[in-house]
Amino acid sequence: MTASSARRTYAPWFISIPVIALARLLYRVRSRGAERIPEGGALLVANHLSYADVLVLQLACPRPIRFVGGEILLKKGWFYRLAFKLTGTIPVSPANALETTRRVARSLQAGELVMIFPEGSISRTGQLMKLERGFELMARRAHVPVVPVAHDGLWGSVFSFSENKYLFKYPRVMRTAVFVVWGEPIPADNADPVTVRRALLDLGCEAFEERPQLKRNLGREIVRGLVRRPGRVAVIDRTAGRRAFTAAQLFAAAAVLSRHLRRTVPEKRVGIVLPPGAGATIVNLAILCAGKVPVNFNFTAGRAASETSLRLSGVKTVISADALRTKVADFPWPENTVDLGKMLAGLGGKPALLPWFAIAWLLPNQWVARLLGLPKYGDRDEAGLLFTSGSSGEPKGVVLSHRNILANCWQFSSLSIFPQSAVMLGCLPVFHSFGFTVNLWYPLLRGCRVVTVPSPLDTRKIIEAIREEEVSVMVGAPTFMRPILKKAEPRDLRTLQILVSGAEKLPMDLYEGFLEKFHLEIMQGYGMTEASPATNVNQPDPLVTTATADPQAGKRLGTVGRMMAGMTARVLDPETKEPVPAGQTGVVAFRGANIFSGYLDDEEKTRAVFHDGWYVTGDLGRFDEDGFLTIEGRLSRFSKIAGEMVPHGTVEQKLIEAFGLDQTEGYALAIVGVPDASKGEQLVLLSARDEVTAASVKEKLSAAGVPNLWFPKTVLRVEKIPVLGTGKLDLKGCKDLAQQAGNNS
Repeated sequence: MTASSARRTYAPWFISIPVIALARLLYRVRSRGAERIPEGGALLVANHLSYADVLVLQLACPRPIRFVGGEILLKKGWFYRLAFKLTGTIPVSPANALETTRRVARSLQAGELVMIFPEGSISRTGQLMKLERGFELMARRAHVPVVPVAHDGLWGSVFSFSENKYLFKYPRVMRTAVFVVWGEPIPADNADPVTVRRALLDLGCEAFEERPQLKRNLGREIVRGLVRRPGRVAVIDRTAGRRAFTAAQLFAAAAVLSRHLRRTVPEKRVGIVLPPGAGATIVNLAILCAGKVPVNFNFTAGRAASETSLRLSGVKTVISADALRTKVADFPWPENTVDLGKMLAGLGGKPALLPWFAIAWLLPNQWVARLLGLPKYGDRDEAGLLFTSGSSGEPKGVVLSHRNILANCWQFSSLSIFPQSAVMLGCLPVFHSFGFTVNLWYPLLRGCRVVTVPSPLDTRKIIEAIREEEVSVMVGAPTFMRPILKKAEPRDLRTLQILVSGAEKLPMDLYEGFLEKFHLEIMQGYGMTEASPATNVNQPDPLVTTATADPQAGKRLGTVGRMMAGMTARVLDPETKEPVPAGQTGVVAFRGANIFSGYLDDEEKTRAVFHDGWYVTGDLGRFDEDGFLTIEGRLSRFSKIAGEMVPHGTVEQKLIEAFGLDQTEGYALAIVGVPDASKGEQLVLLSARDEVTAASVKEKLSAAGVPNLWFPKTVLRVEKIPVLGTGKLDLKGCKDLAQQAGNNS
């Protein structure tokens, strides 16, 4: 430690030298953009993740920083009072805001760098909180620019509030890797909270991308995670009866199968047609360990879509189960379709597993990964292929990299909803992006236990699994949750602590029903296959650990939550693609390490969903000043009629309320837009209820005060509203039916 590096603080040398030396032992700090810090005074604004922020930010800065700290710390004891005095920290509180502004302005005018944390306190969610006003006044009073700076890596460390705990966490054995990104100076007159918040999110996204973990190989990380605790029960399969699988058993089966696939399958991608369970887990992991790419096919999509998916993927070998093949006769099974059970038996059965089982118990996890020939890095190479857009068009192959999946797993790990102690219900199809990442890979990486049920539609089995296995976390679509609300008793869900809804908008009656009957608050989330899949999620409000701590919001009803860590967003005008003013509705676009890079062999469709590097979702939404996202609806679920945008979902909800429809057993109706020669588009209502007729619809909507322009022109009685295997409305199937009605009207 040199004297010059010690002088980069305002503390005396006998404090600076040991503190900086200790900080360098604990943290490996890298940074980018320090050259952007201007000469002279500047107000630095940063995100606040832990009590160690001041140390790492000072290590990353080439000049001394004078910090602004909460005056409340001075009441916590002599240590804080001494630290404030020795470092020249400026105390701030609502009671002394004016004096703080003056002191900060004087320091800035003297040419110093002053740093403030505009969130006002350490984040207890790991996400960027609302920025408090006041910092912009300091900058304007001193006539200096504001420099945003974001850091990543400290959330989850001892001095953060991750897992609702402070200090009472296992310290990290290795040095904590922290990355700091300095932003471009913002003129004081332009440094409002909206502009600074956007800059902090952009910089946070850039810092997150530098995590060393994102470069690793997904298969290697899964194997290492399994053999660290080989005896833990990792999967409880309730497909036929009940069978528990330890981490060592899963690893051994995957290891044997992977060596066979490496020898016998020349193609890059291997197909899988299996329900959630130990079999699907073993096969997906074995394919990764063989250096190949798993492709989980949607066997509910119909023959035409499945044929397209097989052709696009180039898959020649599909691993399935004979029992499933008899039930899914419509799937275009390739010639080389093999039964998983017979394949494992042909490889030697249990005797073949024993050596690998022993290896899992005896060897260090790094050695085990090397024995399987797993590379250390995967990064942007393909790790999985899923097919999407079956709800609105022909299937598109979504290529997910090792970086994409690992990033989303790390993002979930930072939340309070999926702790290591969780017992997770895994009933979502593995061909569904949430089932693939959250129910399959995340528990294996994190060390959670997952209880699998083969179908999200088997309500009885789901309720039994939750009750008998003491499940604490469940993720699903509202379509799958409605039957549970109707059929389960409070004692059945007594252990369920977290219920996350996605794939479609959460109806308020479903939310209120679970709250009233089970005292369970459904946390709404949001995502898409292209995001691996999650971008936003609500989480429980963090605990207030002390009487003096300010409460923070982790959730907001009616929203899909804040963005996951390391993500940033824009809200764009649907036509011009220019950003809209803060708080206004537009098309939501994202950036982040979890966002895919493109569709399989389809540059045209890839270009259509990216704009200047932003993934444009096609969903209309808006962010509030706290960072919560409200989704207004799918852009494709609006019709432009006589120049006015008519929301399909709003019309549907009005009709559901007016008719008092029970959608427990499935969708009762759906609105679809079809071309119209005179007004551009017309609405067609698909109805699965006899009482929903053209005359009754007109009467109900008129009584509800709905504009005439929003009235469906045609009402088509159908036997069943088309729904995908993921629980989403099958928009393509609905549109095909509606198009026929429109042509005949």
